[in-house]
Amino acid sequence: MVSGVKVTGGKVKIKRSFLILVLILVTFALVNAFVFDKDECISDNVLWPAEPEGCTTILVGKDASVDGSVFACQTADCGVCDFTWHLIPAADHLEGSTRKIYHINQIRTWPPEVGGKWVKYVEGDTGVEIPQVPHTYAYHHAVFGHMNEHQLGIAESTIGCVRKMRNPTPSAIMDITTLTMLAMERCKTSREAVTLMGSMAEKYGYGFHDSGEMLAVADPIEIWIFEIMPVGPLWTPETGKPGAVWCAQRVPNDHVSFCPNESRIGEINLKNKDYFLASPNVVSYAIEAGLYDPESGKPFSWKRAYSPSPGSAAASQGRRGRLWRLFSLVAPSQNFSPETEGMDLPFSVKPDKKLSVKDVMAITRDKYQGNQFDPTVGLKGGPFGNPNYFSGFTVDKQRYNGPRCISVSGVEYTTITQSRSWLPDPIGGINWIAFGAQDTSCYIPLYCGISEMPESFTKGDHYVCDRESARWACDYVDFHTQVVYSYAIEDVKKAQEKYEGGAIKKIPYMDKAATELYEKDPAEAIEFITDFTLSNARSAVDGWWKLGDQLLVKYNHFGTYDTEKRKPGRVQTPEWWNSAVIEHDNLIPVAPPPPPPKAKSEKKK
Repeated sequence: MVSGVKVTGGKVKIKRSFLILVLILVTFALVNAFVFDKDECISDNVLWPAEPEGCTTILVGKDASVDGSVFACQTADCGVCDFTWHLIPAADHLEGSTRKIYHINQIRTWPPEVGGKWVKYVEGDTGVEIPQVPHTYAYHHAVFGHMNEHQLGIAESTIGCVRKMRNPTPSAIMDITTLTMLAMERCKTSREAVTLMGSMAEKYGYGFHDSGEMLAVADPIEIWIFEIMPVGPLWTPETGKPGAVWCAQRVPNDHVSFCPNESRIGEINLKNKDYFLASPNVVSYAIEAGLYDPESGKPFSWKRAYSPSPGSAAASQGRRGRLWRLFSLVAPSQNFSPETEGMDLPFSVKPDKKLSVKDVMAITRDKYQGNQFDPTVGLKGGPFGNPNYFSGFTVDKQRYNGPRCISVSGVEYTTITQSRSWLPDPIGGINWIAFGAQDTSCYIPLYCGISEMPESFTKGDHYVCDRESARWACDYVDFHTQVVYSYAIEDVKKAQEKYEGGAIKKIPYMDKAATELYEKDPAEAIEFITDFTLSNARSAVDGWWKLGDQLLVKYNHFGTYDTEKRKPGRVQTPEWWNSAVIEHDNLIPVAPPPPPPKAKSEKKK
């Protein structure tokens, strides 16, 4: 029994007093939903948020990877979110037990001294409990549930929705974080996860903190794009209608797909159950809401109805260029044009070459190098070619956009879940994690079957430097790289090859040894992969702290200190930069020093 709610025989009963409270809160939310200041006065049919610039996801089918792996990758771009990782163990539950549901805000954090986010999130108690299942699976989570013991992987990207669809009222019990965690706890396959999350949202209502969301949902065989939207602030369970509208499309096995905060599902064919799944109101809600006219003669398009996202890479000066860039990176032979509207780009593409985990890592580090949106070209990158300097500005009321790269400095972490069908689940699933900015970070592997999370992964806060936090080790390196980027990034790349590249090389040997152990004694195999994971993570994090110290010493005072030879040097600015400074500041060269006097020749005696 919880306040206002009772679960009996799997049914939720709500007290009359609780309904009155909900009605009051709904009224308040309706006022907030439809009354807004002039800066927010936008059409009901535009995307909300109008310019989402959060996470990028990369999806790779098993026949599009070099070894048959399925990859689901997310760059968790935020800048203020919690970045800690946690392991939730498997558990058995008594018959008739229930699971509390909380509203979990993706963005909000709490200070470490009061326990941090994953202690304080219970303050978002919805007052609703749902029937618990007999057994829940172990999984890794950060802001979202990302990978469980059965190699189910999830990655997220916010896509927004038409404004009138938002439901910030308490009637929306489910949010996207909660849905991912329920999927981790209860599902073995991607198809199961899609169906579960969709049905939970339909039954209990979706939204509150969240608007339109996309999830990449992967298992060792398939990977799906799952997109979900609220159905407006007037929804309640008493309407008898679904509390969400959702659709899912499977990525072909030999294809790659992406989501950079843009809805990716277009026309749908619900007769083809192998590739499409959806809520029963997937089309009818659009008609009722005036978002689609079946008399128009046009086929229904999910993204054009619920989450239209106009714009191209060229028209936005690279601000909305990630989707074009991603397709161009994996399939350059198709010559995708930056002039093409994002909504006109394909759902997925067959890559020119199959991708490895190292290739996916490289994509997450992309900053438009070598094309028209390269932020290091000219003065924008400063004298040391720093791609993080120029993000755009306004001068004389004129806006000048900087490109929105795949890799940005405000990323909390990047996760690449790797699911492999030919190995036992605890060994087949690997969650590769990089903390902070990908270009200066190091990907560290976590087997999905480990029994313990590296302690340094569980610690850290944006507002307190913490020498026991893996994230702060990566931020420490990043900070010392920014000053003389073109110099320091070469030192970082060498360290990445040592620790990240070294782990990639070790994995096949670990897989083999762990599998042999698993066939004899699964518990011993779990201990083996846990020991490797903890040891490797400790080595990489320690290495990154040392790298930060080395960069501080080496480039101190804009010098280049050679610690082995004990010789100082000086960082040199490039000639083109020197010429630009001369021209901008009207510098005048100093007069050359007079020639030394000629030595007097001695007179012959």
